[in-house]
Amino acid sequence: MRRALTRIAHEILERNRGVNDCILIGIRTRGIYIAERLAERIYQIEGERIAVGELDITLYRDDLSHKVEQPVVNGSHITEDVTDKKVILVDDVLYTGRTVRAALDAIMDTGRPLMIQLAVLVDRGHRELPIRPDYVGKNVPTSKEEMIVVELSEVDGRERVAIMEKA
Repeated sequence: MRRALTRIAHEILERNRGVNDCILIGIRTRGIYIAERLAERIYQIEGERIAVGELDITLYRDDLSHKVEQPVVNGSHITEDVTDKKVILVDDVLYTGRTVRAALDAIMDTGRPLMIQLAVLVDRGHRELPIRPDYVGKNVPTSKEEMIVVELSEVDGRERVAIMEKA
């Protein structure tokens, strides 16, 4: 995980020629912690700080009408204006693309970025929407009967990425 994040940090710096006018925005929950880790790696490499925001996509999901229980909205925390900035959206696992689609809608409601890039720790395939990440820590081919579980010390008390059978 550490190596993948370091590689992504280098790729972000190279593609954007530094971090001027860049903002990392992590998708709740694990994307936030990955974004914070990327910001720290970028600082270690470049000596420059990059703003980090937190995005709650709950109300933008396309499956809300299928949920039995009421959604819990924790709110987004984006302190920087995204207008005319390069937004790097960060998530742990990219699967169908529906989470990213919801995140794009949420970001566009906060302003008009110059561009939006996507960084994911794991790309497992099986896209349902035409979404492709700009930065990938690891491509992990899976079947639809499997799932990728990312555990981070900040949330889960341990670090691991595992492939598990769906229950």
